[in-house]
Order: sequence, then C-alpha cells, then structure tokens
Amino acid sequence: MPELPDVEGFRRTLASCAQGHRVERAEVADPGVLHGVTAQRLKRDLKGRRFAAPRRHGKWLIAPTDGPTVVLHFGMTGRLVCGADSEPAGRFQRVAFDLDDGHRLGYEDQRKLQGIWLAATDDDIDRIIGDQGPDALSLSRADLDRLLEGRRGRVKATLTDQAVIAGLGNLLGDEILWHARIHPRRPVNALTDDERDGLHSALREVLRASVRAGRVPDDPDWLTGQRDDPDPHCPRCGNPLRRGRIAGRTSLWCPHCQQEAA
Repeated sequence: MPELPDVEGFRRTLASCAQGHRVERAEVADPGVLHGVTAQRLKRDLKGRRFAAPRRHGKWLIAPTDGPTVVLHFGMTGRLVCGADSEPAGRFQRVAFDLDDGHRLGYEDQRKLQGIWLAATDDDIDRIIGDQGPDALSLSRADLDRLLEGRRGRVKATLTDQAVIAGLGNLLGDEILWHARIHPRRPVNALTDDERDGLHSALREVLRASVRAGRVPDDPDWLTGQRDDPDPHCPRCGNPLRRGRIAGRTSLWCPHCQQEAA
C-alpha cells in the first residue's frame, strides 16, 4: 500500500511532469476511480487548466490548478506515472492528463480502492480528505507528546490512525516500532519519556530514509526486508520474528528486541 514516502514520490512526479503545464485533454478510461465527479465534468473542468505546485498531506496528494483542485488517494495499488503522450497507456491506467508539452500524467490503479476527486474550494478539500492528524513528516517531539497525551490505545494502532498522525501505514508502523525497540501492543500511556524519545527519533530516521528511497526500503537490515521471508529473523539480533494481527493488519516484530511488558 502506498504510504507517506510513496505519495511524496508521486508528488515529485506530478511536480516535475505537470507543474506549470496546461491540460490539453483529460482522458478517463475507467470512471470507477472518480468520486463525486463524472468523467464528462472532469474533462470539461480541467481542459485548459494549468497545474500549480502540488502538496501532500499524509497519504493524500493535492494538485491545484488555476481552476479546480485535483485530490488523489492511491489506496492499495495506485501510482502516478509520467511519459510521452504518444506512448501506449499502461494496463491499469484509469485517468490521464495530456499536457501542453507532449507529456502525459497517468493515474494507474489495479484494485481501484480509492481514486480521484475534484474540489472547488478549500472546504471541499477538507471534506474529501476527512479528519486528518498532522503530517508525520512534520512532527516535532513536542507534537508527538501532545498527540499521545491521554490516549490509552496500543501504540501501533495509535501511530497508524490517520486522525492522530497522517501518513503512517502498516509497513511504516512496524518499521518505526522495530527501530525504537517498542512492542506494537504496548499501551501508549505506558510509554516512558525515554521510549517516547526513541519513538520520535525512529520516526524521523525511518521517514527520512523512506522519503529518499520513495518507499519503505526492503533492505536486508530493515524489518521490511524480512516481511516476505517464510521464516523471518531479526536483522538486529538474529532471533526469529513473530507475526500477528494488530490494529487489523498483519504485523511483524521481534519478541527479543521488542519485549511485551508483563
């Protein structure tokens, strides 16, 4: 699933491909990815519009034009690609924007779990993206304390709740907690000051490396690099890793490095 680093990569793709360029034509191959807007209206309202600088909040990408704003979410399998408008469309291309310089910005998505919205105002954008916490990449240590204050849930469920912190998904949640040596089921209100320090440091370290890579790295010395191994072992201590359902998702952790409090 695209998480914050992936969407930051898509923001860069959109900026380098489309920012400052005019939409000559919008093509809709599959209106099933459109929300609250018809294919006809999308084509009409974006024709001749020029893309401005895009911005990202959590897993959402917000692409203003000199008219309406295009709002994108990538669900489980979405992505943005840029190429020449003469190139054949990808198998899962659902929507494309042909630009005035001969490039095409394409929205591809195999499973179509989210998609594209069109917003006329800032209030429309807020309504579309819903209740979002602050972007994870911008969190200071004081911000993290404020967000965790008074919460009683488990730490992984809290970190991946978009209404608390925007942008962290299953892979990032597991990776950050493994780097911080905190068990994913540890109650938030049981974290010590040292553990919160470690959590914030791990969050910054993991996000910075992931944004540079454009995804959560699957390097062998990262937890993510062990996820597909049928018999995974901790890259840090060598002990067997454990899998289980936490916060509704299959989670991975090291019971040696991330000990669960009694």
